[in-house]
Amino acid sequence: MKPHVTSRDPAPGPSVRSTIEVPSDLVVGLLGSHDENLLALEQALVAELHVRGNTVTVTGSPADVALADRVITELIALVAGGNPLTPDAVRRSVGMVTAPGDTSPAEVLSLDILSRRGKTIRPKTLNQKHYVDAIDAHTIVFGIGPAGTGKTYLAMAKAVNALRSKQVNRIILTRPAVEAGERLGFLPGTLSEKIDPYLRPLYDALHDMMDAEAIPKLMSAGVIEVAPLAYMRGRSLNDAFIILDEAQNTTAEQMKMFLTRLGFGSKIVVTGDITQVDLPGGARSGLGAAMDILDGIDDIHFAQLTSADVVRHSLVSDIVDAYARAEGPTPANRGQRRRQPRNTREARS
Repeated sequence: MKPHVTSRDPAPGPSVRSTIEVPSDLVVGLLGSHDENLLALEQALVAELHVRGNTVTVTGSPADVALADRVITELIALVAGGNPLTPDAVRRSVGMVTAPGDTSPAEVLSLDILSRRGKTIRPKTLNQKHYVDAIDAHTIVFGIGPAGTGKTYLAMAKAVNALRSKQVNRIILTRPAVEAGERLGFLPGTLSEKIDPYLRPLYDALHDMMDAEAIPKLMSAGVIEVAPLAYMRGRSLNDAFIILDEAQNTTAEQMKMFLTRLGFGSKIVVTGDITQVDLPGGARSGLGAAMDILDGIDDIHFAQLTSADVVRHSLVSDIVDAYARAEGPTPANRGQRRRQPRNTREARS
């Protein structure tokens, strides 16, 4: 990429103009199909953009032009590294560059975690990269944040990668079956069939990351285990990558039981959303208790993700924020909220 050329715009006001020469073989990847990436850039930046051939001209205030220059430079680096650019990646890159700190979107968005049949799983936000880095650096990591932030999916990708690279001998995926504990006797089928719906999200993620025909064989051999949390009691889990999902629905006793299953050569990732507790009886979440009890212990890391890290439809982030505002200082346990009187007549009865 040729150096930027910046000149004072002849129009009135403190406006400057910058030109960026894009390598010819990267222009299509940068602009996107039907210029969809360029459109996303124009919507996200204040500076005006004009493209002619392989030259991008940026006009605006010095600060706006400097921001646009940096964003475009990062996007060119992404495309040059063979990473497909999308409008979502463009918007996230602008967000990273405008955030405090010296974040390089090209570094964050090009970190490969797992590849399968042409599909590569990567972090999409800075917090997600910090989360993934923490999993590499610590024995126990808590991934805490709202739905859609990639807590479980990224942990699963790290687990599959660890198994492939022989860092561990097996993967253990577990969840508390809170609703099953209340209604198990009324559900049809065997115990396994009753519990299976609570584990289905873990199976779905596995099928995204591994060949479907290989999963039953690995499960039969005990290399991959998907089981309710209660099945962990009394075990010592060595040489394993262990993921506890929906940890906000554990009790303090269950969380202690689970964490003390840690054996030699193993790694634990605990994921959950502290605002989505469904425990009956208003019990305190084991995830919340762990955040207080284990804070400051070496080799245990708490990674916090927010609505800004939501990687589902863009509306999901807005929905998460809207509910957070509406709920305000209400009890964190949704089961407890459901038992509160819904109106004054019910309160008097």
